[in-house]
Amino acid sequence: MVKQTAGRDQLGEFAPKFAQLNDDVLFGEVWNREDKLSLRDRSLITVVALMSQGLVDSSFKFHLISAKNNGITKTEIAEILTHAAFYAGWPKAWAAFRMATEVWNEPQDSDDLRLKHENNMIFPIGVSNDGFAQYFSGKSYLAPVSTKQVSVFNVTFEPSCRNNWHIHHADEGGGQILICVGGRGYYQESGNDAVEMLPGDVINIPPGVKHWHGAAKDSWFSHLAIEIPAVNGSNEWLEPVSDEDYFLLK
Repeated sequence: MVKQTAGRDQLGEFAPKFAQLNDDVLFGEVWNREDKLSLRDRSLITVVALMSQGLVDSSFKFHLISAKNNGITKTEIAEILTHAAFYAGWPKAWAAFRMATEVWNEPQDSDDLRLKHENNMIFPIGVSNDGFAQYFSGKSYLAPVSTKQVSVFNVTFEPSCRNNWHIHHADEGGGQILICVGGRGYYQESGNDAVEMLPGDVINIPPGVKHWHGAAKDSWFSHLAIEIPAVNGSNEWLEPVSDEDYFLLK
């Protein structure tokens, strides 16, 4: 969920209607139409549109920071600006790159990044997932969303965190559904390539399938984990995902 108050903060008295349209319509409505385009896609479009006009001011930096927070990586922004340079103009790309290098090279406190990630979601991060820490490479967090009818938990992974390979067993029913609600991550079934997960993506995991899921190495990641009711359901934890395999992912 995008929330914006810059219009009212800066122009609330001088141009109240403009401020209201900026905060409530542009950011409050258009940016929050995630059923049409993801925040990541809207950031990409906005950055290219501003660059093409040569608008590399504070608003451009704001949208670069938003793009980074919405999951666009350093490698991706470099490729985006390089591609756009051939259509928007080489000098504009140089100006955009100067600001992009500042944003993607800025050291940021991990607590600040966690707070930014949580502010972009409607679900809380919750508490440290200490009960399952032995099955995770890196730190994760757990927040119960519903414990009635079916169990739904918001699971959050810090950058590079992922759970071990594991299998959901059941005599009947069972399995799990994952719904990405923030950041960028991966899901992989044994024998298949890893699948990137972005907000709104849904993964259906049948029982008996060996798999893992977790964050990209440069992004916080959250998904809802929905446990499907099962007869004699159990979870079998297996070996960790190797660093060698994991760090091949982009």
